[in-house]
Formats: sequence, C-alpha cells, structure tokens
Amino acid sequence: MIRHVYERASSCREIGEVYVATDDERILLEVRNFGGKALMTAREHHSGSDRIAEAAIKIGLKDDDLIVNIQGDQPVFDPSSIESLVSPFKEKGEVFSMSTLRYRIRDREEITNPNIVKVVTDKNEWALFFSRSPIPYYREADTDPVYYKHLGFYAYHLSFLKAFSHIRPGNLEVAEKLEQLRVLESGYKIKVVETLCDSIEIDTPQDREKVERMIARQNTKNT
Repeated sequence: MIRHVYERASSCREIGEVYVATDDERILLEVRNFGGKALMTAREHHSGSDRIAEAAIKIGLKDDDLIVNIQGDQPVFDPSSIESLVSPFKEKGEVFSMSTLRYRIRDREEITNPNIVKVVTDKNEWALFFSRSPIPYYREADTDPVYYKHLGFYAYHLSFLKAFSHIRPGNLEVAEKLEQLRVLESGYKIKVVETLCDSIEIDTPQDREKVERMIARQNTKNT
C-alpha cells in the first residue's frame, strides 16, 4: 500500500521530492527496499501533520517551502488532484494557513459512515467544520441533501507546520480525532478545493478488498 502511494506521489508534477515519515521500522525498511526515501519520527505525535513537521525539519526544509501531506492509506488517489490541492497557493490576495480537498458524496452509505469525514464550507470555500457525523443536518424531509467528503490531503508551508505542532489538541480534535479541527479551533483558515477525483482511504478490511480489486482491474487494462 505504501509503495502505491509513494509511486503515485512521485508522478505528481507539483511534487519535487517524496519522503515517507514513519515511526515503524518495518515501514522504513520496506520503503528503502523498493528504493524510496523514508525517515523515522517520534512515536508520540498526535497527528500526521505533527509527524510531518518533525520530518520536514529533519530534512532541512525552509519555512517558506510548500509541503504536501498525502496519507499512506490512499493507494489509488489520482495524482491530478494534487494540482487542485496546491492551486490556492499560486493565487495572490488570500491569506490562509493550509488547503485541503473535498469531493461530493455520491454513495449514500458514506454519509453515515464515521470513517468518511464530512466537511462544510462557506460560499468562498473556507472550511467551517469537519465531522464524522453527517453535516449539515437537513431538517426538511423534501430537501435534496448535498454532502461533501473530506479527502485526507493537506498543503501548507513549514512555517505554519511549526506553529501547528506547538498547539495542544483542543476539545473538538480530541472528540472527533481530526487534526484539521485543531487548525480551526486555533483561529486559522483552511481553504477547501472541490475535486472531481475521489480517493478511497483504507480503514477496514472491506476497503482493502475494494482497493485490491480496483488495482487488479487497472493492471489488467495496462497489460
């Protein structure tokens, strides 16, 4: 799974170098065995962004370097989605701390699945809230509901990551186990970009089986 994520990340035009940050020596060795770059980080990090902050400093990145966080459980993500993720950083006039992605939910079962994080934004695509619960709540039964899935990709500068890693998780992050809520609780702004490319996160054995079938079909088409 890690190799699939690594190779897809390496194919992204917007990404210069790819590293795997881990606290597991088995993952470290596996990445190095297939020729990838990996480094060990501390075990006690609250979130992936905290881990990446440590890794970025070890690598020697500068405060204004743009960092893309791709979670290791998304082996079939579309590399073109990273272009959407980093696009807000190419625009001038908007001040924000990080960007992420959303995808309109089409599978009704995902709405009530707590492993699928939902996001709501204002009309300018600034994040208002993230939750494992279905949000918003549609009070009128005859309303055609629209829900958006949050995809686990982030982009931010190292300067922000350093500040983020020194903030204690707040009540919302502790409750939902969602690191992006620490950003909102602390008063920072998150730009949310809608993408037409879905990405399946592997949270259950059923997710793994679904992804394995997808990869098998792709391999069949390429042969």
